[in-house]
Amino acid sequence: PQILTGLFLAMHYTADISSAFSSVAHICRDVQHGWLIRNLHANGASMFFICIYLHIGRGLYYGSYLYKETWNIGVILLLLVMATAFVGYVLP
Repeated sequence: PQILTGLFLAMHYTADISSAFSSVAHICRDVQHGWLIRNLHANGASMFFICIYLHIGRGLYYGSYLYKETWNIGVILLLLVMATAFVGYVLP
């Protein structure tokens, strides 16, 4: 759902700094079900991160951190996901 809702949001988003905030308002007000698409996208991202944190907690509980190479790859993937979320949320 993240990719699909992200594509729908990107179709109506304006990257120009002077109209970026008004394009978000345009999505919520003028696009049919735009408010729903925006909320699904935001809540889906939050749920994705909750699942990631639960996965990390499970790994800590069962001692998966003892497998250093696998654990370090997971940490790198977590950092990449967080960086991608930052770029997609803060920078546009």
